[in-house]
Amino acid sequence: MSGLMVSARLADRDFQVELDVPVGEVLAVLGPNGAGKSTLLDVVAGLEVPDEGEVRLGDRVLTDVAQGVAVPPHRRAVSLLAQDALLFPHLSVAANVAFGPRSRGMGGRAAAALAREWLRAVDAERFADRSPDSLSGGQAQRVALARALAVHPRILLLDEPMAALDVTAAPAMRALLREVLRQPAPGSADAASLAGGWEVGAHAVALPDARPSATILVTHDIIDAVTLADRVAVIESGRVIESGSVAAVLARPRSRFAARIAGVNLIMGSAASGGSAGLGAVTDETAEVVGRSEGAWTPGGRAAAVFSPVAVAVHLEHPEGSPRNVFRVRVAELEDRGGIVRVRAVDGPGAAAGLAADLTPAAVAQLGVAPGMEVYFAVKATEVEVYPY
Repeated sequence: MSGLMVSARLADRDFQVELDVPVGEVLAVLGPNGAGKSTLLDVVAGLEVPDEGEVRLGDRVLTDVAQGVAVPPHRRAVSLLAQDALLFPHLSVAANVAFGPRSRGMGGRAAAALAREWLRAVDAERFADRSPDSLSGGQAQRVALARALAVHPRILLLDEPMAALDVTAAPAMRALLREVLRQPAPGSADAASLAGGWEVGAHAVALPDARPSATILVTHDIIDAVTLADRVAVIESGRVIESGSVAAVLARPRSRFAARIAGVNLIMGSAASGGSAGLGAVTDETAEVVGRSEGAWTPGGRAAAVFSPVAVAVHLEHPEGSPRNVFRVRVAELEDRGGIVRVRAVDGPGAAAGLAADLTPAAVAQLGVAPGMEVYFAVKATEVEVYPY
C-alpha cells in the first residue's frame, strides 16, 4: 500500500491542501484556529466533499470529484477520536465498544468478546459494565480509543484527543496512543512476525492488522507531535505552508506559528552577506540578523534566522560590545514558564515583532521589566542559526 493521499480544494473556505501520509506513519497537523485543520479531517472522513480533488488510501479511491466518487463515511474504514469521548450515554462501556463491530454485521457474542479484548488492551476492562457518565475524562478517552480501534480502521483521525484531559490523564493517554501507533504497520515484516496478535501494554491482543494504515493527528500541543508523530504539516489560511520530519520542522521552522509552538525565535527574509567565514546574514528590510551558517552562504534567496529565547539578553540601554544582533522592542507580556519568565515583544511587522527572551524572576525584578516598556533584546551571532529555505 502507498498510504493516504489527499488533494482537495474548497472555494468557499479558501482551502487548498495536498498531502501524503505514507503507510504506517503518523502525521501531526499544526496550525492556528481557523487554519483548515478540521476541514482536512472532514474531507478525509467523507463528511465534506471538496469542489475539486481526491482522497485515496493505497489503491482504494475514497473521493474523486472528477469521477463522481464519494464513498460515504461509514464505508471508509475511518475512525475519529476527538477531544470529547462522545460515548453513547444509554449504552454500557462494553456495549459502546461493541457497537461498531455489531453495526458491521458481527454477531453479538463475537462483538462482546472483541470489545472485552480492546478494553483489556487499553487497560479499561474493569469499566466494562459501567455507564459512561460514571467515568472520568481519562477513563472515557480510553474507552473511546478502544471503540475507535475495535472496527479495525484503516485511517485513524485524532482531533485534539488530549485537549480536554487534566494534567495527570493526558500523559497516560499519550503513552497509550504511542504504544498503539508504534505497533508494526499492516503488511510489514514485523507485523507478519506477530501472526498470533500484537501487544498493548502487558496484553497480547489477537487482532491482525490492528494498527491503522495512516493516522492524522490534529493538535496544538507540541508534546503530542514530538511523542506521537513521524512527520509534521503546518496549515495556515487553508494551505500547507511547511512540512517535514518532526525534528526538522522544530529545528528549522519556516513559519512564525511553527516557531512559536517550537519555542524559538524566527526571523524570515532574504540572505545577505555575513562578512566572515562561517557566518551569514538574513535581512527583512527592517533589520539584519547575523548567525552561524552551514556550508556556503549565497546572498539573494529566501532565508531564515532562528535562536532560542534563552540566548536573548535584555537591556534597558543599547548594549555595547560583543552582541552582534540588537533589537529595540516594546514589551507585550510576561509569561510564567515554571521558574522562568518569558518576556515577549509586541507582535506585528518587522524582524523584532513577537520575539521572546527568557529571564529569571530575579532578573525581571532587577530590570523592572513590565508590559509597555521599551527595552533592547541582544543575541550573539554564535547563538543564531541561519539557513536558506
